[in-house]
Amino acid sequence: MGVVNVTPDSFSDGGEWFEPSAAVAHGLELLGEGADILDVGGESTRPGSVRVPQEQELARVLPVIERLTAHGAVVSVDTTRAAVAERAVAAGARIVNDVSGGLADPEMGRAVAETGAAYVAMHWRGHADVMDDLQEYNDVVADVRDELAARMAALHDAGVRHDQVILDPGLGFAKAGVLNWPLLAHLDVLHELGRPVLVGASRKRFLGHLLADSSGHTALPRARDDATAAISALSAAAGAWCVRVHTVRASADAVRVAAAWTAAGDEPRVGSPGTSPRSAQGALTSTVALTTESWTAGDQGVPTWQDSGARKDDGRRPR
Repeated sequence: MGVVNVTPDSFSDGGEWFEPSAAVAHGLELLGEGADILDVGGESTRPGSVRVPQEQELARVLPVIERLTAHGAVVSVDTTRAAVAERAVAAGARIVNDVSGGLADPEMGRAVAETGAAYVAMHWRGHADVMDDLQEYNDVVADVRDELAARMAALHDAGVRHDQVILDPGLGFAKAGVLNWPLLAHLDVLHELGRPVLVGASRKRFLGHLLADSSGHTALPRARDDATAAISALSAAAGAWCVRVHTVRASADAVRVAAAWTAAGDEPRVGSPGTSPRSAQGALTSTVALTTESWTAGDQGVPTWQDSGARKDDGRRPR
């Protein structure tokens, strides 16, 4: 998932893609680097940021979504507002990526249920201006799992189907640096909830702290991309459904490495009885895939996510 920030105050790119034409060009560039999904957002959620009016958010994202979907892109809208989600889906977005998991707008569950869009429910405790004051946990992994389970139950009560939901542990949101690593190391606990998991570690503060120089100066956002790619590989190996990143090519390559590594562990070893280098390589080629899911229409015309064998070794899609 490639990030397309249509904001003047993003922590990661400082408004570089704020103009619609620049945002569309950037989205197409990310597609060329291997992005499967483009996540378009018009409101910054960096620590300390303040909200923008709804009409301003709509004016930022709708033209970009319309133009990217016209190019055939699968688009996600990054919003916490039900009205923005509804308008974005009408404009062609297929996914609603809500960092609040439905807590910021009580109408979000209804909107997602009515549109049938896939829905990323992120772990969240409060808006960006207060989230750093909300990071007390007994056990961060268990607490995040339980709070996401509660969100799933609330979404179900609002009419959202189980198969619409994707979960996100909310790295960096109401979580000090050291709290993020246990969540990454225990993605299997989130998988207990039975839904795909999205990991959004790209350029986050905890990576800046990890990469601080000998004087203690935190690494700048763009200097965190290599570490982001490492997390992409590890997340893929741990079974993550998707990684949300600002630069795609390195993470796409990292995910393919993880897929090849995992597939090799599931296949007979080269040189073991009954195998040959040729047959083992053929098995690997047939199983190495960037694990994505394709958007298809359900029996009632409601979109659902279904597994697909996504990529061959050369990066081309088999479908």
